[in-house]
Amino acid sequence: MVAKKRKGAAPARAGVQGDGGRQLLLLAWAVLVGLIGGVVLWTHFGRVAEDASPAAVSVAVPAPEAAAAPSEPPPVETASADSAPADIAPAETTSSEPVPAETASADSAPAETAPVDIAPTVTAADEPPMPAPASPPETVNAPEHEPPAAATPPAPEPDPPAPPPLSQPAAEPPPVPQQVAVVAPRAPLPREPATPAWIRYGRRFDANDRRPRVAVVVSDLGLSSAATNAAVQTLPAMVTLAFSPYADSLEHWIGLARAAGHEVLLNLPMEPINFPVNDPGPRALLTSLSAQQNLDRLDWVLGRVNGYVGVTNHMGSRFTTMPEALRPVLTAINDRGLMFVDSRASTRSIAARMASDIGLPRAINDRQIDQEASRPAIDGRLAEIERIARESGSAVAMAQPYPVTIERLQAWIATLETKGLVLAPITAVANRQPDR
Repeated sequence: MVAKKRKGAAPARAGVQGDGGRQLLLLAWAVLVGLIGGVVLWTHFGRVAEDASPAAVSVAVPAPEAAAAPSEPPPVETASADSAPADIAPAETTSSEPVPAETASADSAPAETAPVDIAPTVTAADEPPMPAPASPPETVNAPEHEPPAAATPPAPEPDPPAPPPLSQPAAEPPPVPQQVAVVAPRAPLPREPATPAWIRYGRRFDANDRRPRVAVVVSDLGLSSAATNAAVQTLPAMVTLAFSPYADSLEHWIGLARAAGHEVLLNLPMEPINFPVNDPGPRALLTSLSAQQNLDRLDWVLGRVNGYVGVTNHMGSRFTTMPEALRPVLTAINDRGLMFVDSRASTRSIAARMASDIGLPRAINDRQIDQEASRPAIDGRLAEIERIARESGSAVAMAQPYPVTIERLQAWIATLETKGLVLAPITAVANRQPDR
């Protein structure tokens, strides 16, 4: 019996031990839950205490109207069951984070804060999305027995001046009379006539020199470089140089001649009496052409270059004897402000006389000195030039750029000073010779 009782007591003790373990587990769970609840409550009350600290109290300055007539305190809303009572809560807050304290304006005195029973709760839906504006915050109402100190209102701004009545507009100041300067009309200045090309491009010469004048023209230059260089570089500056319109680098040659002090002419090809056996070249003026065709050819010659004082005919023993063909050409030359030098290709030439009739400055060739290119023949012709110059006061000698001609000219020109003669450019003898 005793053995059976011991065997039955063992299960009963094991059951008691199992019930005790269960109770210990429940007790441990209850203690854990209590600790967690205590921590939660501690944290909650700690935040509420922080919110109720003086640093979180917002002191609001009442507006001037509220200070003058305080309004009735609004009804106090009941706090929710989850919120703990606090002495004072910040106005309009949606979280338990501390709100920085707002200070009163510099002009207002500090106001004492009084506790209120319960602060109104503002939900997140009532909060505006932007931070609180800079306008004065809402006044935290205090009990009636302890009203907040009234802030000193700022000095009122002066009222703007009242606008003038519409019925009486402001009088405008009288207009200031403006003095208008009356300018008398000025008479137009007289237009100075353009200087003719034969004067503008001419070489200066002493017009008071009373000695007989001798002009020398070396013609047909530009076709031979050696002959042209010799004429430009070795002959005195008073010698006039005439260039062929068919020459290459015509502008270059004329530039060199002018730089050396020479006056420049252009050769104007004209029809000779034995044309076409003797051909003056392309674009020559012909009696078989119309006046307009000859003028077009003249324009081509004159348009080749500039800087020349006039033209002289190359050949033209027929053309210079035909008044119908010659007159339009001389008129066009005169309109260009140029002068004309008649080379006297024919003794029957009327070019100089017609030029005088239309007022065209002109000069006339007295002798072709190298018609026979020999020293004795050239020296004999130069002696005739001296005689003509003494008789009429002026003489013109024309020559080709032959080496012998340039040699004899150099020697002869050196003797003119001792003979009482003066070498002159072609413009210095314009209109000084009698017509022939």
